[in-house]
Amino acid sequence: MVTIADVARHAGVSSSTVSYVLSGKRAISEETRRRVQSSVQELGYHPNAGARALAARRSHIIALMVPLRTDVYVPVMMEIAIAVTMAARQHGYDVLLITNDEGPDGVRRIGASGLADGVILMDVELDDERIPVLQSNGTQAALIGLPDDPAGLSCVDHDFAAAGALCADHLADLGHREVAFIGYGTGVYTRHAGYAERTLTGFGERAAQRGLRFVHRPCDGTYESTAGTFARILADRPDTTGFVVQNEGAIGPLLTLLRSSGRTVPEDASVIALCQAQLAEQFAPRLTSVTGSAEELGRVAVEQIMRRVTAAGNRQRPVDETVLLTPALTVRDSTGPAPRPGSQP
Repeated sequence: MVTIADVARHAGVSSSTVSYVLSGKRAISEETRRRVQSSVQELGYHPNAGARALAARRSHIIALMVPLRTDVYVPVMMEIAIAVTMAARQHGYDVLLITNDEGPDGVRRIGASGLADGVILMDVELDDERIPVLQSNGTQAALIGLPDDPAGLSCVDHDFAAAGALCADHLADLGHREVAFIGYGTGVYTRHAGYAERTLTGFGERAAQRGLRFVHRPCDGTYESTAGTFARILADRPDTTGFVVQNEGAIGPLLTLLRSSGRTVPEDASVIALCQAQLAEQFAPRLTSVTGSAEELGRVAVEQIMRRVTAAGNRQRPVDETVLLTPALTVRDSTGPAPRPGSQP
């Protein structure tokens, strides 16, 4: 096994110099730093994790609390988790996965055990019960999501209110006046998931400004639940010509139901989805969508937690940050001008 002494001999410096280069605790000339780093890479040296943790009083581990629910879209959550893991490795950190079914007890356990230098929470609720635990025990945390009270924390999220507004503006610009918003299942709204509530609020406020008449219907995302939701929408609002879908599971069934009802997309009905671009491209017609980068969420969250951990290690007060990523509207084949009155099936 390669030791720090081996690296020192290879680079022609002392062991203490190698240690200072690796820890960053003392200023080292750029030429020496490059020589040491080259030797580290060439010899394949990896610092002992336990010794490094004792010396730095850090574990060099980030805890990532991932959602374990049936009402979340797993591919996106996994994409975020992978982005967090890759970004953490660039900072020399490993990631410890814990599930959100542990709730506040899991957060309390991580903080008390010293297993991790900080924690990243996913699937954040507006009144998330894990947050008071973080605020009370001083655990350094970054949230992928925006709670009602982010004091003492750093947060990053997509600007879901802006995403909802983009959907309303797009349909209004195309001349639609009767629209439906098909959301997640009722459980998502009952637990006040921020991404769902903020999107609906942003859509509703912009719809009112643009003169859209809309109805919101939760949906579990199965074919049966989507069929029931679609039937209720047409029964209540038979002149509906625009559909906004924030539920990945409901997209395919909705397109099928529109076709079976004799409605052609986009001539008779326009559909816009809040989903990742790769999913929007899979359907026929290709979906107009509002998207945000899952990879960017993970990267920013890691940068935030690193800044908080570094500040705390230097006995400084970490800076609270809130970053909202701007969503993007991509127009594809599923939206078009509103049909003339009386031309629908």
